[in-house]
Amino acid sequence: MQKVTFKKGRDRRALDGHPWVFAGEVYAIPPGPDGQIVEVYDSANRWMGLGYCNPNSNILVRILTRRREEAIDDLFFRRRLSECLELRKKVVKDSDSYRLVHAEADGLPGLIVDRYGDYLVVQVLALGIERQRETITRALAELTGVKGIYERSDVPVRKLEGLQERTGVLFGEAPPKEVVISEGPYKIAVDLYGGQKTGFFLDQRRNRLLLGQLAAGKTVLNCFSYTGGFSVAAGMGGAQSVLSIDISSDAIKWGERNAQLNGLENKLTSMVANAFDAMPAFEREGRKFDLVILDPPAFTKSKDSLPGAIRGYKEINLRAMRLLNPGGLLVTSSCSHHLSSELFLSVIQDAARDTKMRLRCLAIEGPGLDHPYLAAAPETRYLKCVFAEVN
Repeated sequence: MQKVTFKKGRDRRALDGHPWVFAGEVYAIPPGPDGQIVEVYDSANRWMGLGYCNPNSNILVRILTRRREEAIDDLFFRRRLSECLELRKKVVKDSDSYRLVHAEADGLPGLIVDRYGDYLVVQVLALGIERQRETITRALAELTGVKGIYERSDVPVRKLEGLQERTGVLFGEAPPKEVVISEGPYKIAVDLYGGQKTGFFLDQRRNRLLLGQLAAGKTVLNCFSYTGGFSVAAGMGGAQSVLSIDISSDAIKWGERNAQLNGLENKLTSMVANAFDAMPAFEREGRKFDLVILDPPAFTKSKDSLPGAIRGYKEINLRAMRLLNPGGLLVTSSCSHHLSSELFLSVIQDAARDTKMRLRCLAIEGPGLDHPYLAAAPETRYLKCVFAEVN
C-alpha cells in the first residue's frame, strides 16, 4: 500500500481530527491508480490512518479510518452505513425524510445520502466514493429496504475531483416526479429530479418546526421562500396570513402546490420577485408584518467573496427589520460556512444598530441532529438560523 507523509509542521489540523490532507502538505504524491487507498503518516513518520487518494484534487487524501486494524473493504462501508442508519433512528422522530449520510461528519467523506420516504437520493462528491458506488448502493438497498435509489451527482464540485456530473437510477424504481414527505404536522411535495440540493432543504426541518410554534396569529413574510417549507410551517402553526416571495416561478408553483397539499390556500399567497427589490417596495408602501423569514442561498462560497456577502446579509436583514411591527420576529439564516455564527450575529446586530432597533435573540439554531458536524472541521458546520425579536 502506498503512503503519504506530512511535511514538518503541516499535520496539526489532521492530528486534531480533520479528515482532509491537502497536496501541498505532504512530501510527495504517491504513484498508483487514482482513488486508491493509501496510508497517512504524520511529520514524525507515525501512522495516522487510511484514506482514499486523488492526485487530481487539491484535497489529496480524505481519511476514512484512524484504526490500524480496520480494513477498507465492502464490510467497512456496510458497517459505516449501518451506524448512520442507527443514529437517524434515534434522532429523527418527526419525519419520514432526513439526511442519512452526512459525508465527513459520518466518516464517509464525499458521500451524501438523503431519504425521502421510500426513496434515497445519493450525491457522490469525491473520486474515492465514486470507486465504491456499487458497494455503497448495494449496502444502502439492503439496509433501508427502499423502493429506489436515485443519484443526483449533478454538482460542479465534482469537476474539482476530475469527475463529470451524472444522474440516474442506481437501484430499484425511479422516483415519481412528485414525492410527498411528512414533516411534523404537515406534508411537503418534493422534486427529486430538479429540486435544490437533493430535492429539498432537509437541514432546516428543526427550524421550520420551531417557527411553527411561534407563528400563531401573525402576518408572515417569507423571502427566498423556495418551495414554501417555512410558509407551510407558519400556516400550519396558525399564522393569520403568509406571503411567499421567490425569484423562481417554478419554486413558487411548487410552493402553491404545498399550500394546497396542506389545505392552506386561503392563508398562503405568493409572488415571483427578487427579494432585494420587493422588500424596499414594501417599505415604500408602508406594509408591515409580524414575522419575517430570510433563508437566502449562500452569498459566499469562498473567503475572497466574504466582504460582499456581509454587505448582502446586512442589507436584507436591515430591510426585514424595517418591515416588522414593533416586537416583531425575525427568523434569518445563512448557509455559508465561511460566515461564522459570531460574524453572522454581528452583521445582524449592525443592521439593528442602523435601524435604531433593539435585537433580542431567542435562539441561534443549526440543522437537525441528522446533520452532525466534526468539531475539528469547521467546514462541516455551515447552517445558522437566528430567531430574534426586534423592537
